[in-house]
Amino acid sequence: MKQPMIRRRGLFRAGAALALVPTMASKGVRAQPKIAPPDIIKAGALVMSINPTLPPLQYVNDKGELQGMRVELANACAKKLGLTPEYIRTEFATMIPGLAARRWDMINTGIFFTEERSKLMYMVPYEQAAISFLAAKGNPLGLKTVDDLAGKRISVELGGIEEKRTREVADMIAKKGLKPVTVMTFNNFGEAFQALRAGQSDAATCIDATAMYQQQHGDFTRAISGVFPQTACFAFANKTLAQAVVGALNDLKKDGYYDKLLDQYGVLKIDSPTFAISGPGPG
Repeated sequence: MKQPMIRRRGLFRAGAALALVPTMASKGVRAQPKIAPPDIIKAGALVMSINPTLPPLQYVNDKGELQGMRVELANACAKKLGLTPEYIRTEFATMIPGLAARRWDMINTGIFFTEERSKLMYMVPYEQAAISFLAAKGNPLGLKTVDDLAGKRISVELGGIEEKRTREVADMIAKKGLKPVTVMTFNNFGEAFQALRAGQSDAATCIDATAMYQQQHGDFTRAISGVFPQTACFAFANKTLAQAVVGALNDLKKDGYYDKLLDQYGVLKIDSPTFAISGPGPG
């Protein structure tokens, strides 16, 4: 399916942003912060919300440490800004209200771009992702196409684009006169996957990279993939901070870090040569 077009308002490309965010000095020494309150909520820190239940993109290892591509990319951006990354682990449903209430500076959970969201916050696309449907190991129900989900129970995290897309699939199936889909929502993907593991659901929705990771680790089978491809973003309430992160990303693109990192994790890169903000415009 075609990826929705992104409306870019208030664009800040490399030239303006890079003036705000110089490249780090050598020897790994953290630069003096280039962003300070009130553009961030805590001096010297970049505070981010994350829901670490999506390996290999964002997860907690057996030592309790945050890991994954999105964590590494955000940490590299923070370093470019001379800031220390700090994370608040929370469910997705709290992230947009928490950003508006200035509980964190940035949403780092692979939030998908939508026109509605771009009216509420500044979004910086950095990753391409599509939806997959996981099945129990070995795919005993023989799920191959979206129509095969008719009459099935699908578990998914509450509030994200994955839930929205799952409900769209359910509507598509209903319009064809097939057996209705039961959409089961959970607080996070860990719970949604556990429902599939326990046989409470017949399939679970997640993004392609996570589905492949789950299959490679032997937990499930990626039965249906590549559905509804679209763009994942970092999100901000503050335009100045968003502009600075654009500059950091463009630096990381220029020095090869961005391409190397996403290739390492098998994640599709954005189709633009530079990063830009899409958001509600001035104010």
